[in-house]
Amino acid sequence: MGTALWWLQSPMGFRPPPGAQVLDLEIELGTSPRQVAQAVAASGAQVWPTALFGWFRVSGQARQIKAGNYEITPSMSPRQLLSMLVRGEESLKSVTLPEGLNFSQVLAALRRAEQLKPDAQQLSPSQIMSALGRPGVHPEGRFFPDTYTYAKGSSDLAVLQRAARAMDKRLAEVWTQRQDKLPLRSPEDALVLASIIEKETGKPSDRAQIGGVFINRLRTGMLLQTDPTVIYGLGEGFDGNLRKRDLLADTPYNTYTRPGLPPTPIAMPGKAALLAAVQPAPTRALYFVAKGDGSSHFSASLDEHNRAVNKYIRGK
Repeated sequence: MGTALWWLQSPMGFRPPPGAQVLDLEIELGTSPRQVAQAVAASGAQVWPTALFGWFRVSGQARQIKAGNYEITPSMSPRQLLSMLVRGEESLKSVTLPEGLNFSQVLAALRRAEQLKPDAQQLSPSQIMSALGRPGVHPEGRFFPDTYTYAKGSSDLAVLQRAARAMDKRLAEVWTQRQDKLPLRSPEDALVLASIIEKETGKPSDRAQIGGVFINRLRTGMLLQTDPTVIYGLGEGFDGNLRKRDLLADTPYNTYTRPGLPPTPIAMPGKAALLAAVQPAPTRALYFVAKGDGSSHFSASLDEHNRAVNKYIRGK
């Protein structure tokens, strides 16, 4: 009895793969307890499968082992192993989707993620949205930027589904917190504006002020004249250098040639940008220009703006 108790609580150890820090164990749905014990030994753990299966049975928990992807560490004992399998404590990986990514960059981030099934990579954007239960919805800006954990072998579509639901939730929350009499007709308008604010913001403390500038322009019917929308409209044709001809080339996203908001978001806004769209700072400013240190100079008149452009852009 003492020997059995010692064995249950002692580390199983490894038979390498050389340099391995953990052993991967995959248990498919319908795997019997005996097959689980055999899979543990086959993974490289130094354990006799018959004895391990016997422990599974004696514990009374053999039929509670859950399918999934697990990691076995060198210090893990048979008792700890069974507890992990019964609890379904799968090994998790994570992928971070930062604020400001466009949809193609989101897919690239998922493609680089470790041990994530690339189901979405085989589909067109419209097919992806249909697979997520959102047929006809443009994918841009529909996913909330955050760090998402997933079990090894999970589908990238599952991560996208979670990110889409997270954006639905955040957008609904901020829409209920919107200021009165904003020139935004719907949560969709707020999402589009927030995506522009996200791309225009170099310093987080400027977000609400930038939101105030765009709200003022929408209220007065001024063109938004924001470079990130133009760049988005140029797509893969943009070479990193925005030229005057680009500002004159009419696309649905050229806010120098078309009034109001563009037809869709241009990137993923974070919660701060969403709030800046619906809770803009009170300001008379109609213009802003980057100062070169990440912050912006805000101006209420064109003359003041031109002076700021000369100072910060042209160095005059």
